[in-house]
Amino acid sequence: MHSFIESFRSAILSIRAHGFRSFLTTLGIVIGVASVIAVVSVVQGLSYSINSEFENLGSNTLTVRAHTPLKEALKGKIAKITLQDYQDIKERINDIDAITPIVTGFGKIREVKFGSQIEVSNVIGTNSNYRSVNSLYMSEGRFLTFSDEKKRRRVAVIGQSLITTLSLPESPIGEYIQVGGEWFKIIGVTESKGEIFGIDQDNILFIPFSTIQSLIGRQSSFQMDIQLSLTNLDSLTPVQKRISNILRTNHDLAPEQPDDFKIQTAEQLRSSFTSIIDSITIVLGGIVSISLLVGGIGIMNIMLVSVTERTREIGICKAIGAKRHHILLQFLIESVVLSLFGGLIGILIGFGLGSFAAAIIPNFPAANVPLWAIAVAFGFSAAIGVLFGIIPAAKAANLKPIDALRYE
Repeated sequence: MHSFIESFRSAILSIRAHGFRSFLTTLGIVIGVASVIAVVSVVQGLSYSINSEFENLGSNTLTVRAHTPLKEALKGKIAKITLQDYQDIKERINDIDAITPIVTGFGKIREVKFGSQIEVSNVIGTNSNYRSVNSLYMSEGRFLTFSDEKKRRRVAVIGQSLITTLSLPESPIGEYIQVGGEWFKIIGVTESKGEIFGIDQDNILFIPFSTIQSLIGRQSSFQMDIQLSLTNLDSLTPVQKRISNILRTNHDLAPEQPDDFKIQTAEQLRSSFTSIIDSITIVLGGIVSISLLVGGIGIMNIMLVSVTERTREIGICKAIGAKRHHILLQFLIESVVLSLFGGLIGILIGFGLGSFAAAIIPNFPAANVPLWAIAVAFGFSAAIGVLFGIIPAAKAANLKPIDALRYE
């Protein structure tokens, strides 16, 4: 322990004696760690935001959507979830707490107009259960009701962005807008949800499911998703199996044919996005971490120079009794301290760069640096110090005292 403390003290004194050179030596590590932390903080901030969005969907929520296998898609087939599928699931499964159909408008139905202002919006046809299944909250007014659905009322609930883009009054309740060329009365405004992946989640408009059916005209190409929440989380797996059986029967799928639909829980949807984000983090992190290797080579070069400069000092130390491992430890600690110092500065700069990048991108989630990223940055910095410091340290430790003393 005494040997380690003395080696550490000697390494610190050596670094302080050549402060500017030490800083330049660590600059490669600083840049490498800062790049990695900046990338990770931005991507993980986005991941944290996505996970927060999925928290709105409870663990007992299922989403049913069409899925065309590649082999079938190549044949020109398109899978669909139909109104009959929705009715069968609604009527034949008892453990459902709330179920809602979701139809996204297309073509002219996406055009929303107020006065001379026209906006292409995400128009969704659904029912009153959508609010409870998706934990949707209102800023003012009300959401769609069973009565709106039953009477096919021309009413609409809008997102916050449409107030601005359509130049609506600050309180637009009671105003009339055109959706797909039809007049609709605004009855509610949802709370703002911001942007995700550059998509404005508040550029949205809800109308009754039966109303959007009449706008589409009940065409055979009618496509929809289904969302439902369960009364009991324990029934999640059995309900998935029963829904699968209903859909396979309705779609006339043979036993050997793959499903042309997907039944996903909120956790599965979250896992899919998390997997994508993690892959992006690894790829980008791997690319920018190349600069860490460059920084490590810089440390090795400077440490080799330091060994050459201190050859006589090493000879004196060995002449008065210093062992090989004392010299090895001293130079190795110096290399590791330089790397860790660069890693600490890099973490601080990286988080600052990540926060700045997230701040200048409109409505982008705040940067977030997980503890594992800090641990990996420190660990990698230490590993760089050991890896690239071992050669200079070994060279110093292997010097013969008589040769070192005679060196000029």
